[in-house]
Amino acid sequence: MEYFMTVQSIRRKLKRLGNKQKAEILKRFFKTGPGEYGAGDVFYGIQVPVLRKIASEYRESASLSSISSLMQSSVHEERFLALLLLIQKFQCGNEHEQRKMYKLYFRNMHFVNNWDLVDLSAPQIIGAFLENRRRSPLYTLVESMNLWDRRIAILATLHFIRKNDCRDTLKIATLLLSDEEDLIHKAVGWMLREVGKQNPAALEKLLRRYARRMPRTMLRYAIERMSAGDRARHMRRGLPGRGRRRLC
Repeated sequence: MEYFMTVQSIRRKLKRLGNKQKAEILKRFFKTGPGEYGAGDVFYGIQVPVLRKIASEYRESASLSSISSLMQSSVHEERFLALLLLIQKFQCGNEHEQRKMYKLYFRNMHFVNNWDLVDLSAPQIIGAFLENRRRSPLYTLVESMNLWDRRIAILATLHFIRKNDCRDTLKIATLLLSDEEDLIHKAVGWMLREVGKQNPAALEKLLRRYARRMPRTMLRYAIERMSAGDRARHMRRGLPGRGRRRLC
């Protein structure tokens, strides 16, 4: 009963805070039209700082059952809020509690279905949980036909990069070189750029070997923080015309 009251309370609050004009903007920004990557997603039109404030308000009262219910919502902001709440609980939980939250995330992964949801949660939950464990689940996700599973796999490694561990980022990046999705090109390039901040030599080594095979978007993202001369050098290595299809 308490779980039901918490979910209903959150949903009523979100509906009150909705803004139709902002919702229309978000629907266009997150590509919710027919055939687009966010097709059919529903928005209330609530900004992220407001959602973070609500997550703080419900930090203690939201149970894992209520979080699971919100994760399965058709409303984007409810799913985003659920992930904020899950991250808060994960960061405060013991090992047993974190394992339960990790499993909850995996059971509901098909609801983590837009780039902002992935980027918010994959490093904080999947990456954090796997830091000192076998990372084979990431390599299973890389093989998925689902765009968001593959993005979760590469984004989860951001947690490792921040611990100065770039091995899995580099391995997964090479597995995604032939991916056809622009959102994967951007994600991989972004993670490689983060690798370059921690270990420039490792990024340089990978680029010397794979720059010619990289989609242009991936390569541009990866070298964004380099000097103009180094950027030009690596761009000359890249094949023209790769990765031109834009999705966002």
